[in-house]
Amino acid sequence: MHAGSRWSLGVINTLGVYGRLRHAEIGRRMHGVTQRMLTRTLRQLERDGLVLRHDYAEMPPRVEYELSDTGMELLVRMIPLWTWIVENADRFREARQNFDKLHQDLHS
Repeated sequence: MHAGSRWSLGVINTLGVYGRLRHAEIGRRMHGVTQRMLTRTLRQLERDGLVLRHDYAEMPPRVEYELSDTGMELLVRMIPLWTWIVENADRFREARQNFDKLHQDLHS
């Protein structure tokens, strides 16, 4: 299962917050993801049953993505983890600064 990857969690969160979106709309809301990585991530999440793909028979073609019921269950379970990460962001920042300082001193 690919649900634990960085981009997968971002896609699940984005679709959970904004609902059904087109590929480009997801990409605009996820800073740093490349089009190729987003396409790959969406395909993996669809394969895992976490995301539904809606392909409309229109010209030009239109495709939208949304969370499946399973994807929504995962999102609900992720919320406490996201909350904990946000609440502890300062601790992570401080730990990184201490780590970087220690390793910079060792290599000086």
